[in-house]
Amino acid sequence: MVGWTMGRLSSKNTRDAKMIEALCDWFNAHKRDLPWRRRRTGYRALVAEAMLQQTQVSRVVARFERFVKRFPTVRALADADEQEVLAMWQGLGYYRRAQHLHGAARLVTTEFGGRIPSTVKRLRQLPGVGRYSAAAIASIVYGKPEPMVDGNVRRVLARWEARTGAPADEWAWGRSAELIESASEPGKFNEALMELGALICTPKAPQCQRCPVARQCKANQRNAQHRIPLPKRAARQRTEHHHAVVIVRAGKVLFERRTSDGMWSKMWQTPTIESNKQLGDEQVSAALPMRVDELTKRGRFAHHTTHRRITFHVYTARSRARRGVWRAPESISDLPMSNAQRRVLAVADVVSHYAEADLAVVS
Repeated sequence: MVGWTMGRLSSKNTRDAKMIEALCDWFNAHKRDLPWRRRRTGYRALVAEAMLQQTQVSRVVARFERFVKRFPTVRALADADEQEVLAMWQGLGYYRRAQHLHGAARLVTTEFGGRIPSTVKRLRQLPGVGRYSAAAIASIVYGKPEPMVDGNVRRVLARWEARTGAPADEWAWGRSAELIESASEPGKFNEALMELGALICTPKAPQCQRCPVARQCKANQRNAQHRIPLPKRAARQRTEHHHAVVIVRAGKVLFERRTSDGMWSKMWQTPTIESNKQLGDEQVSAALPMRVDELTKRGRFAHHTTHRRITFHVYTARSRARRGVWRAPESISDLPMSNAQRRVLAVADVVSHYAEADLAVVS
C-alpha cells in the first residue's frame, strides 16, 4: 500500500482516491524495468524525455544507456561538439530533438549553475522542453504535484470518464490536475497513469480484464471502451521524391552536410536532389555538384514521416573530382546520418551492414 491521506478527501473524491490507490499499487507490482527508472536524476530524465518524444520505448531503451555513458553529466553534454551529439542520436530520428537537448544542456550550465531546474516554469525555458516534458521531470524526479498529459494519459482519462468524441487537451489537463491533487506521490501516479495507457489501456484491444481500475472506469461499465476516444484524423502527408546519388572515387564515397534548416538539419548525406516529382536520369545528373560517369539506378524505397511520404531513388555513379568530403565506407560511423541515408548506402550495396531492418525496399 502507498499510504494515502484519505481524511482530507471529500466523499465525491472517494472514486478518485480508490483509482489512484489501485493504480499505484498495480504500478509498484508491474512497472517495466526501464533504464531511466533505475537511477532518478534531473539530467537522466531530461535525456529520456527528449528521446521518448514520438519514439517507441523499445528504440529508446537500446540507446539511452549508450548516450548517458558517453555524456554522463549535463556539463559533459554541454561541452560536446554538436556533430558528436547527432552521431550518438542515430537511430532515434527527429534529430532536432538532439539539437534542442544539446542547447538545453548548454543553457543549464550557463544559466542554472549546472543543475536541471525543478519547476515547470524554469524547465520550460529550456529548448525543446514543452508542457508535458516539464511536468514529467518536475513530478517524477522532484515530486512536484504537476499534472501531465500525453496520448496515453488522454486516452485513459477519456475512458475513465466515458467522454465521447475526441477529448480536448484542456479538459484532459484539467482532469489530470484534479487527480494529482489527491495523490500522495504525484510522480508515481503520473508514471502509473502513462504505464497503464502503454500496457493495458491501449488504443486497440484494451485489456480491461487486467486493469486495476476497471470497476471504477465508466467506459468499461458501459462496454464503450472500444469506441472511446474517437480516433484522430490522420495528418496529411505530402509526397516527395529524393534522388540520392552514391558517388564513388577510389573506393571512397562523397558526402555532403545538410543545411541548418528543415528536416535532418546538419546531418550528412550522399548528394541528394529533392523534388515533388520523380526526375529523369539527365535531370539528376545535371543537378549534381560535379560531373559524374556511369550514373546507374540501383533501386528505391519508401520512407514515411508524420507529414511526408518520401520515395528515395538510389543511384550510384563515379567521379574523378577531388573536392568535397570523401570517406571510405568503413569509416563513416562518426558522420551523423539519418536512417534513410544509411538505407541509401545499403541499397547502393556500399555498406549493407548499416541497413535498418524495418525500412523495406519497394520494387
